Amino acid sequence: MSQPPSERAIPVPDNRDGGTRLPELRVLEQNVFRDTRGTFAELWRNDDARAPGLPDFVQDNLARSRRGVVRGLHFQNPRAQAKLVTAIEGEIFDVAVDVRAGSPTFGRWAAFTLSGSNGRQLYVPAGFAHGYQTVSDVSVVMYKCTDFYSPDDERAVRWDDEDLAIPWPVRDPVVSARDGAARRLRELLPEWLPSIDP
Repeated sequence: MSQPPSERAIPVPDNRDGGTRLPELRVLEQNVFRDTRGTFAELWRNDDARAPGLPDFVQDNLARSRRGVVRGLHFQNPRAQAKLVTAIEGEIFDVAVDVRAGSPTFGRWAAFTLSGSNGRQLYVPAGFAHGYQTVSDVSVVMYKCTDFYSPDDERAVRWDDEDLAIPWPVRDPVVSARDGAARRLRELLPEWLPSIDP
């Protein structure tokens, strides 16, 4: 259903096909070593063969959530952050949405399963909104960021935006008041969005 131009700052494509692969996203596979004591994994090394092409990280964040919690969809602009997301414990449904004005994949999203046992990490570049839902009883998620948290630059897209139609796997999610009040992508003002570098 079309919206009057005054209500739709930037058109959002029909994304009901379940999203599309976004080439800027990168999945890194970590080796998880298991023995009778439990597990061990190296989460990050600057000299690792997987590191080339990734930016420097300046801040680490840690979040613990219970089943059903949705955190997101968050991004910063103009002080943008890229993130490297790792589920240290439990399992999450991890989502990245292209929110760059002028991008050919604007409004498209991709989702990945990250868990403490599968060893996957997701690199989410600057210009993408990020969010996740805890699928297991508990999750502990760490994400490395390329810039510091800046409240003045904080932005959000509504987690249940009908245009995005993200199929969050746990019904009756737990959402913060702030995330519940976020606007749909089509309602964000153009100046709130990052854009493709010329």
